[in-house]
Amino acid sequence: MSSQIEKIYVLWMSTGLGCDGCSIAVTGATNPSVEDLLAARLPGVPPVVLVHPVLAVEAGESLIEYYRKAEKGELDPFVLVLEGSVPDETIAARTGGWWAAFGFDRATGKPITTTEWLKRLAPKAAAIIAIGSCATWGGIPGAKNNPTGAMGLIDLLGKDFKSKLGLPIINVPGCPPQGDNFTRTVALAVLYILGLGPAPELDELGRPVFAYGKTNREGCPRAGFAEEGQFAESFGDEKCLLSLGCWGPIVKCNVNRIGWINGVGGVTNMGGPCIGCTMPGFPDAFSPFYTPQTTHHRISQLMDVTFGSFKKRLREGAIKSLSDKSPRWK
Repeated sequence: MSSQIEKIYVLWMSTGLGCDGCSIAVTGATNPSVEDLLAARLPGVPPVVLVHPVLAVEAGESLIEYYRKAEKGELDPFVLVLEGSVPDETIAARTGGWWAAFGFDRATGKPITTTEWLKRLAPKAAAIIAIGSCATWGGIPGAKNNPTGAMGLIDLLGKDFKSKLGLPIINVPGCPPQGDNFTRTVALAVLYILGLGPAPELDELGRPVFAYGKTNREGCPRAGFAEEGQFAESFGDEKCLLSLGCWGPIVKCNVNRIGWINGVGGVTNMGGPCIGCTMPGFPDAFSPFYTPQTTHHRISQLMDVTFGSFKKRLREGAIKSLSDKSPRWK
């Protein structure tokens, strides 16, 4: 596609089953920021026009008109973003209702469900991004015993679905995700749409590798304590939080490496155990939170019994014999 495109629309749908937490997280992005995208401050990236039901100046039919134009092919190219999980509308239809909708069908006067909008717009989108664990895997609305049949976007469209330009659904999970992970993903997608860069590198679950290619523990400032088999006994302890229910060793996330906002904060950086919010099984597979499970015990025992305490003794010996001694100048 031509790189002479003057602007690219990002149509954000916040009418899935969610809490708007992902929207709030993205407004805190700094590298790049939302303002960087809107003002075209990134080399090669034209101005991004963000159409967001919460942040837009327009309202009512003036807002819905953007989505109608996209459906008719008048906003080509555009990036489609879903926030919140997708409800199973066949369940609500049994009683003549619906779970989630926005705008009205001009022919019938009935609400247009979020599910229907997705089916109309997804095949015409240059790229499709599911932001947050609700939109990617179903998240909290999709937890056990939910009445809506909530699911992720990939469940609605299918794992083999491709956008108009051949991109698979891009998943940016988290509850909410770190804001920079989303804005950077948008920038990479736009460069690909313009023909100025490769397609974003994704893992087997459709997640950007730059953000979800390593575990939370690989960037954790407390990993050194785990290496020596030192585990916290209570909240506020500076040691490894595995003993308090942290899932960092098996959860894919980069928040410990890049911080939460402008390099500051992020889960274990601030003393909070990782609860697995970027993973497909969240929240059921990681509940109850802050409670050590069998997996935690096995990992901690392995670290402690096999090499943790041994490494600690070697290190303490090296400190006494080398690090704590001043050199004698001749």
